[in-house]
Amino acid sequence: MRNRQEPVFSIRIAARLVGLHVQTLRYYERNGMVKPQRSRGNVRYYSEEDITMINNIKSLIDDLGVNLAGVQVIMRMNEQMSTMKEQIKYLELQLSNTKRNTKE
Repeated sequence: MRNRQEPVFSIRIAARLVGLHVQTLRYYERNGMVKPQRSRGNVRYYSEEDITMINNIKSLIDDLGVNLAGVQVIMRMNEQMSTMKEQIKYLELQLSNTKRNTKE
């Protein structure tokens, strides 16, 4: 089973997979919407997670008519929500442990 974070796709392959031009992927990178990993020779490599992210960006733009500034806001909010979900899970675990310890 392959790691979804492993960078395996060159920029040309990534562009073909998502149906975008190579320059569009570079533009997304310049705007911080996607962060492909770089080889020692400074070649961009995209992971499956990057491809999923690019498809999400493309869907927001093409299907919902969101502009790039809106995409950036949505992505930032999604990151914040993920962080908050992790914090809630942690706090729920702490609360559960505290309840269990007080019963003993």
